[in-house]
Amino acid sequence: MLQVSYISKNKKKILLGLKKRNFKKIYLIDEILILYKKKNKLQYSLNKILEKENTISKKISFFLKKDKNEILKINSLKKISFYLKKEKKNINFYLKEIILNLKKKLDQIPNIPDEKVKKETEKNEILFQEGCLHLKKLKKALYHWELAKKFHLFDLYLGTKICGSGFSVYMGKGAKLQRSLIQYFLDKNISSSYIEYSLPYIINENSGYSTGQIPDKEDQMYIIEKDNFYLIPTGEIPLMNCYRDHQLSYKDLPIKATTYTSCFRREAGSYGSKVRGLNRLHQFEKVEIIQITTSDTSDYYLNEMILHVKNILKSLKLPFRIIRLGGKNLGFSSSITYDFEVYSMVQKKWLEVSSISNCTNFQSNRLNLKYKNITGKMELCHTLNGSSLALPRIMAVLLENHQTDNQINIPKVLVPYTGFDNIQ
Repeated sequence: MLQVSYISKNKKKILLGLKKRNFKKIYLIDEILILYKKKNKLQYSLNKILEKENTISKKISFFLKKDKNEILKINSLKKISFYLKKEKKNINFYLKEIILNLKKKLDQIPNIPDEKVKKETEKNEILFQEGCLHLKKLKKALYHWELAKKFHLFDLYLGTKICGSGFSVYMGKGAKLQRSLIQYFLDKNISSSYIEYSLPYIINENSGYSTGQIPDKEDQMYIIEKDNFYLIPTGEIPLMNCYRDHQLSYKDLPIKATTYTSCFRREAGSYGSKVRGLNRLHQFEKVEIIQITTSDTSDYYLNEMILHVKNILKSLKLPFRIIRLGGKNLGFSSSITYDFEVYSMVQKKWLEVSSISNCTNFQSNRLNLKYKNITGKMELCHTLNGSSLALPRIMAVLLENHQTDNQINIPKVLVPYTGFDNIQ
């Protein structure tokens, strides 16, 4: 959430940033600033009343102790105090209404894009690309869902039977390969000083709100209505909420954490050949990384996270590219986002497997996550998050790109985890 004081001081910058996003409700900024002025005026009046009440209280106390015969003065002061309490009650009522209305409007304002982010009319920028985009000659190149059937790796029909479309059941070497990828990703993260967490897959409303998914992405989340809980759409939410309401020192930062979770997304309207197989599921496995940094180091650590994911994809021998998203495509909480896409040589298309974002102090404002800087002043932390990595599309491209006529070769880095170097 943006701070109102920041909006008040940087209105022009905020409006230009929202225009980059193609944000339609620009009028909210003026409404927020009007409410902010009303709030400050009421708060000023309230403070004055509190001062008067304090003065009257001291005078009454003085007369009661020193001169009990001043009954008229005491009663007069009590009468003034009565009207002040009544006025204070009215102000508090209106102040509460304004604060609630102000919060509702602020909840609708997304984070302001970084200066490097292109405006809404421009496309995403391809910054880096590596790897061969063509398969060696095969008698017949198979899609990953065909390879799964041939080698008994996963079954989408069973997932539909058990739950519904958009779910999958892994078995045999398919299950082992997925588990090996998860462990490999975690090991790579841990070796880079990320602390591993094992977390709940269910969150309450406050946790979803604190990281910006609620109310923005609420319609994409699975809701357990009886208990007002939500299934997590990403491990970022419970991981970041481990640090909600924390006050840290700059010496504690950066904090680096990782987790493996299942993720659940409704993905309403997702169907057809473009999302066939593992390309888009309602439940999928993902290894997540986050960092919590000082305000002046988040750019540095964002680049560190990008390099980290880049090296993992290189080790899997998968063709990939890095894209900086344009303003229109940014997530609600993100100031800047870099997508990693791997190339399917059989489907002949790029598939997103990671998004790495700097949310600056947008999430930490909701999380109430602060640190004491070198001068002793409290500041909001900066938060960063990224997939390291999302499993289904990695699995899909790995199966397709590493196939031969008779088998699927396993990347060397995964063999110690799988215990086999090919699937046949």
